[in-house]
Amino acid sequence: MRLQLFSRISARQWRVYSGLTTLQRQCPATRSFSSSARALAIKPFLLADIGEGIRECEVIQWYVEPEARVEEWDKLCEVQSDKASVEITSRFAGVIKKLHYDAGDMAKVGKPLVDIDIQGEIKQEDLEALTEPGTGEESQAQTEKTPPPTATESKSTPDVSQPKQKPNPPKGKHASLATPAVRHLTKELDVKIEDVNGTGRDGRVLKEDVYQFAKERDSAPDSRSSRQTVSPPASISGPQTETITQLSNTQHQMFKTMTKSLNIPHFLYADEIDFSGIAELRARLNRGLVKFPVNEVSKLSFLPFIIKAVSMSLDRYPTLNSRVDVDSSSSKPVLVMRSQHNIGVAMDTPNGLIVPVIKNVSSLNILSIAAELNRLQSLAQAGKLTSQDLSGGTITVSNIGSIGGTYVSPVIVEKEVAILGVGKTRTIPAFDATGQLVQKQVCNFSWSADHRVIDGATMGRAAEVVRGFVEDPDSMVIHLR
Repeated sequence: MRLQLFSRISARQWRVYSGLTTLQRQCPATRSFSSSARALAIKPFLLADIGEGIRECEVIQWYVEPEARVEEWDKLCEVQSDKASVEITSRFAGVIKKLHYDAGDMAKVGKPLVDIDIQGEIKQEDLEALTEPGTGEESQAQTEKTPPPTATESKSTPDVSQPKQKPNPPKGKHASLATPAVRHLTKELDVKIEDVNGTGRDGRVLKEDVYQFAKERDSAPDSRSSRQTVSPPASISGPQTETITQLSNTQHQMFKTMTKSLNIPHFLYADEIDFSGIAELRARLNRGLVKFPVNEVSKLSFLPFIIKAVSMSLDRYPTLNSRVDVDSSSSKPVLVMRSQHNIGVAMDTPNGLIVPVIKNVSSLNILSIAAELNRLQSLAQAGKLTSQDLSGGTITVSNIGSIGGTYVSPVIVEKEVAILGVGKTRTIPAFDATGQLVQKQVCNFSWSADHRVIDGATMGRAAEVVRGFVEDPDSMVIHLR
């Protein structure tokens, strides 16, 4: 019985298998999985949110090009937001198939930045099944649109791949490979970056390339004559013309920030500070730092002392370190008090005015503040400040005196309630305590405060604390932590 039962089961399975084989012969496979495999393998890489509510960034330069192989965490491009430049890295290993933006375009946050073919993440057996070509017309059409790259094709189509490997790229091919500082230099020298041949790594345009191009252009006699013909003096050039120029990212951010800031009712408080004492202390300290630098600081400016003095005044008047907000439950305005003194320092850079932030100044000494200032200034000049360097400020110091201004009426930064503008130091004749005529170094401090929450008396008392520490810098030692 068992033998008969086994025979019947085997015969039934054979009939089912035979029927499936006949069906496959009558209905040949017309579906192609090649296009599905390609569609699944190619992933759009989205521009992630880089914080601070930024919705778009300018693509400064690309580090990759179509058909280039990238590994995980390789650099894809550099983007410039309203606040900082950021390098975008790949989260996948694969082959770049498409760049959705050119250098100079504005990329939207959350939208595709590049398409990456990540077939390396698919199992080999699945890939072989998915890339098997079908026999139907639709399959052939899809296969023609997205053929899998092979070594044979790369050799037989030199017009596609070989131009990218030429040792001498044509003008403008690598124009996007330039830092913001180089781009600023091209504007100053009236040079089109597309006309400059880059000699840096991967064809990057360097400052030396721009200077050399401008030198060769200016030395050519025909260029001088053409410039004299095209740009005659304004008095004989006919009617005035107007040219529309788009705002840079930094100017656009300043436009938005200052428009919001000027909704704050400002009041100005100004005073003249005697810098004679701090000038003597600074000179003594600098003589020692020249011989024995500390934290790579070999010279102190007045600014670290001023920043520390402002931080010490915030210990006594914490209202100046707050921000105005609205209570979500009562819809009434409130003050948000903040424990850390994160002091922003306005800096003039090749890209415009930016305000990097020195974090937790109350825990830093003068040398640590100076070292952090040097770091931020170096990054600012190179256009390499990050969003972390530019965010979180609670009060701002603007040193307009480094340029030459004596008085200034600074504008309060959004989410802050006060700002200090520092003028240039100058030597004046004055009378000492005994009535003798002496020389003094003085500097004007100009405070702006949010008059909705800060009154004149509070601002005046806080300014006097700062004056006391600056005019008698030795007293800072007592309060240092």
